[in-house]
Amino acid sequence: MESKFFSQLIEALKLCIDGLPETLMLTFSSVIAGFMIAIILSIPRANKNSLGGRSVGMFTYVFTGTPLLVQLYIIYYGLPEFSWVQDLQEVKGFEFMKGGFFWAWLAFTLNTAAYSTEIFAGAIRNTPNGDIETATAYGMGRSQLMRHVVMPSSLRRALPAYSNEIIMMMHGTSLASLVTLMEVMGQTSSYYSRTYELFPAFTAAGIVYLSLTLIFVFCFRQLEKRYLSHLKRSAH
Repeated sequence: MESKFFSQLIEALKLCIDGLPETLMLTFSSVIAGFMIAIILSIPRANKNSLGGRSVGMFTYVFTGTPLLVQLYIIYYGLPEFSWVQDLQEVKGFEFMKGGFFWAWLAFTLNTAAYSTEIFAGAIRNTPNGDIETATAYGMGRSQLMRHVVMPSSLRRALPAYSNEIIMMMHGTSLASLVTLMEVMGQTSSYYSRTYELFPAFTAAGIVYLSLTLIFVFCFRQLEKRYLSHLKRSAH
């Protein structure tokens, strides 16, 4: 019995590894795009009482206040129903919109952008007044202050929270299997539907996701040691 389980586990692991590139591609492409969006939106969002801050707040509230699965279904099944989207899919150069990867990527990108915006905006609000006063004394304008002082400092301090967001997004990509993408969980579901062996199938998926999490945590710990060590020293 045990030998059968381990042989099934190895077979399921091989399939999960086959889906690993899709998982990593979906994770990193959505995180990178979401990061760029969040950098832009976090600046007005840092001022909650401004018109820009409230407008961005509506966006982040929608995507942080609803389940990722609901967002995925709405974007994957809902948006392609619009006629202008269907017309755009027929335009040369936009054929990629016919595939499921694009819509899953869009859902994950908007979701991580919303969470990251709130993380970065909070870090901007917590920028020490001494840093701002020093930069102002050197004659820095508002844009220079934001570019050279506030954003670099905020991104460093936001690293622990943002690293958790990236890991959660990697876990969230498992939902892509529900819209036919053959990433790790898609391969797992395929193996289970073919063999009806639930335990080895999902044990293999758990091993792969746990391994990815350990790698991500190790990498972020190294980044934190490099960019946040001065904050720990100053706290003593």
